[in-house]
Order: sequence, then structure tokens, then C-alpha cells
Amino acid sequence: MTKEDFERALLQVQTEEEKTGIGRLGEKSVHAVLKYAYEPHPDCHEIPIGGYVADIAGEDGVIEIQSRDLWKLLPKLTAFLEVCDVTVVHPVPAVEWIVRTDPETGEVSRRKSPRKRAPFDILAELSPIRGILTHPRFHLRLAVLEVERYDVGKSGSRRKIHLDRVPLSFIEEVRLDSPEDYRQLLPDMDRKPFTAADFGKKAGRSAADARSALLTLTTLGIAQKAGKSGRANLYRLSGTEEELT
Repeated sequence: MTKEDFERALLQVQTEEEKTGIGRLGEKSVHAVLKYAYEPHPDCHEIPIGGYVADIAGEDGVIEIQSRDLWKLLPKLTAFLEVCDVTVVHPVPAVEWIVRTDPETGEVSRRKSPRKRAPFDILAELSPIRGILTHPRFHLRLAVLEVERYDVGKSGSRRKIHLDRVPLSFIEEVRLDSPEDYRQLLPDMDRKPFTAADFGKKAGRSAADARSALLTLTTLGIAQKAGKSGRANLYRLSGTEEELT
């Protein structure tokens, strides 16, 4: 996907809504825009294949767009991979603006979310489906975006109803087609063995997320266990001097 693909799709979805006066049949905005960005022709959308429905299907295989809970895709992806190439598109809201409406006063506020999402985060999310990542027909695209998140809730309260995320702009696409491609997601690590806590600190993430990420990386052959430090497992990245000597 390019910036031009994204902008065309954004306009296409907005125009369709203006013409019909209705929404996207329950689809969230990010999903709808990405679907048209990767395939502008609606005849290629929602195609039944082998008992499942693919978001997009065409000459290059199947494309599935999934924002979260990637584990839910596993049965569908496994079935699709038996017959064709499969690309999963995962949006990464690297820049997010929170627009909240107070249901009592109608007051609308807008602020930048303090949460920093990055392509690295997909490593932990992939852990439940890591068994298919090395399949030669499997491909992953990270669509890094700026978005607005629309919530309803009282000002100052943590309780809210999440309505939608609306894409604003395209930042980049990260293409992951082979195990080696996943190295671009990693923080700079020392050559010596490290714990999950060390890895998480380098990436700015929790030790729990780092452990899930390392499960993915070991399956990909990019990381491997290297003993223990007390009760904690040690890891090293493949291709380091320590591994080669």
C-alpha cells in the first residue's frame, strides 16, 4: 500500500457514505479504508472460500484485515494457506487522537493519546499464531497510521464507550514476507545474552509482552535460548558473534 492508495481509499469510503447516507454495514472505519486501499474493486470483497469468507480475494491470493485478536484468524488462515497465498494486514495506530463526547453536556474534547504503539508490538500479538508464520505462503503487512478514536464518556471519568477509529493519514507500510524480515522490528540489543525483562526495557514494553514477542522470534529462528540467569531464561539473537563462535 502507498500513500496514494490510502488517500484514494479514504475518499472512496467517504464518498460512498455520502451517497448512501448509511455506514459500512457494521465495519469499522479503519477496516473499511484498508480494504479499499488494498483492493478498490468491491467485487473482490467478502469472497466465500472453503467455508470461510475472505475480506479480499483475487489473483494474488487472500487478504485479511485484522486489528486485534489475531488468534481468531487461525482456523481461517490455516484453511486459506492450503490453497493460496495469504496476506494479513494489521493496522498500527502509531499516532492516535482521542475525541471524547460528554453525554450529559455534549462537550467535545480532543487530545493526543500518550500510548505509543509501534510495529514491534505485533511480535507479542503474533504469538498465538506463530506456528504459521514460517509458511512460505504467509505474508504480513503493518499499516502504520495516524487515527482519531471516538469515545463517549463523562469528562474526567475512565468509563467510556468506544465508537470507532477513523484513519487520518498514512505513515508507512512494513512488509514482512520471510522470517528475516522481522529483524527490522527489533530494538538494538547488546551481543551478550539477555532476559525477557532486558528485551522489554530496550523496546519500551513490559516483560510479559517481551516474553510473548520472544516466543514469536524463537519460532521464526531469530532468537534462541542461551541458558539461564537465576530463574530467568536467557536469549540471544541468531547471527551474533557468540552464536557463531
